[in-house]
Amino acid sequence: MVSLNKQENLVYPWQENVWTTLTRRFPQVGHGLLFYGKKGCGKDAFTQHFLAWVLCTHKKPEGACGECVSCQWLKSDTHPNYVHITTDEDNKKQNAKIKIEKIRELLPFVQQTVDGWRVIVIEPAEALNIASSNALLKTLEEPGERILIVLLADHYLKLPATIRSRLQHFSLDRVSTVQAHDYLQQHLDNLPSEQAQLLLNLTNNMPLEAIEVAKSDWFAKREAFLMDWIKLVHQKNMPLFYSSKWQKELVFSEWLTLFEYLLCDLICVKLDQVCKNTDLDLKDLASNYTLEVLFDFYADLQHAKQLIEQNVQSNLVMDQLFIKLMNVDGG
Repeated sequence: MVSLNKQENLVYPWQENVWTTLTRRFPQVGHGLLFYGKKGCGKDAFTQHFLAWVLCTHKKPEGACGECVSCQWLKSDTHPNYVHITTDEDNKKQNAKIKIEKIRELLPFVQQTVDGWRVIVIEPAEALNIASSNALLKTLEEPGERILIVLLADHYLKLPATIRSRLQHFSLDRVSTVQAHDYLQQHLDNLPSEQAQLLLNLTNNMPLEAIEVAKSDWFAKREAFLMDWIKLVHQKNMPLFYSSKWQKELVFSEWLTLFEYLLCDLICVKLDQVCKNTDLDLKDLASNYTLEVLFDFYADLQHAKQLIEQNVQSNLVMDQLFIKLMNVDGG
């Protein structure tokens, strides 16, 4: 979510060209902008920085002044010329949508006559459904004076073509290898080069996400879980013991993340593709499963996420997954 009560005015090194382009062209940048990029590229921070600059009454080339009335309103989340639209209270759930009512509620905002610019941020843009997308089209076609509409997306191709065609597109995840490594070295002290590369492998070369992974509990426990998984498969015994053990080792969401990473790499092994966990030997474990079974596990994993959203107890879900992991026919 684009939060405005933090003073995190950041333009990351890989976003400086986009920042320069936008601020030099403004206000001739169009009224509809699409900021897109993979998770962990810093879209939210960039958007916060940019909209603060747009609304600021004493702009500087590098950002908002931080002191004018507009900047003070933003800091207190009370700016009358800014609207943030996202999914409802269910926005943590998979496939949650932005309802048409939220887009229709924009009408008075875009039609009012006020001093200065007005900014609307919609994220995640992929959460727009057909009805809300169609409603947004009308606003994009007739936006009113000094209106800026910014959409944030991880995967912009998931947006309807009619929406995409009415927006100026800006990629915020074009991070070079040098930029990514330099950023990690600056923010993770004494990080070996091999460890930096591993973290970037796991996060699609996104340094902000890599830092979060490095600090996570699951990252340091990958090998321990892999060893237990191999024991479970070879011994074909005590699935509930291992399930109970890992319920204590990690919260369920972190264990799911760990499991998903390893499962995807097992599939890569079967397909002779490059793995992300380059420091782990997954061939032994992969040899126990067919590709079809691994894809079944992946479907089970996605179903497990849905069950948790429906308030099914995580220990029951985890027990079932461990039992399935144990029951193999060989690869």
